[in-house]
Amino acid sequence: MLLKLEKGFDKFADYIGIVVATAMVLMILNVFYDVVLRYFLNSGSIAMQEMEWHLFSVIILLGVSYTLKEDGHVRVDLIYDRLSTRKKAMINMLGAVFFIMPLALLVGISSIDNAVEAYVSMEISGDPGGLHYRWIVKALIPLSFLLLIITNIGFFIKNLNAFKGLHPFPQDGLHHDIDNIRHALEEHKHHIVDIDEKGETK
Repeated sequence: MLLKLEKGFDKFADYIGIVVATAMVLMILNVFYDVVLRYFLNSGSIAMQEMEWHLFSVIILLGVSYTLKEDGHVRVDLIYDRLSTRKKAMINMLGAVFFIMPLALLVGISSIDNAVEAYVSMEISGDPGGLHYRWIVKALIPLSFLLLIITNIGFFIKNLNAFKGLHPFPQDGLHHDIDNIRHALEEHKHHIVDIDEKGETK
């Protein structure tokens, strides 16, 4: 049952990742368009320039949830990496309950009024030619922390399953990529040392 729940939450987070990746591509295209207008056509668009930070907001706010699913957030690894699987899982579960969840609830709930106020007043850009409907990007704040709460539950369940031994401790994601890079660098270093000892290089 718990393993099925974990897969369901992971799939939900993967959909968020697709949205973030799409926003990233759109932002790159948007920046490219702005650069071409500014430096080659001596023109520009305030709306398109504002769209850059709108899309950047989508990437950051929604990316938090997907990064949590991939266990890619920065942590102090000096001690954590030396712990056993069960202790790592326990630390992650405690962090999910006592740090991530309260913060997500606090920021998410406190940002609702700001989004509602922007919607009621139909807040628009202060610059001529800027974007309208600024409430949309402001509504992303409570929405993103709602998604973080959901993915945090999945993160807790994943670590609970690892704590119970239902599957190995999750090693995918950014930490796994870093470990692979570190391992490749160490192999390359040993290879250089071997060549140097043979006198083939100085």
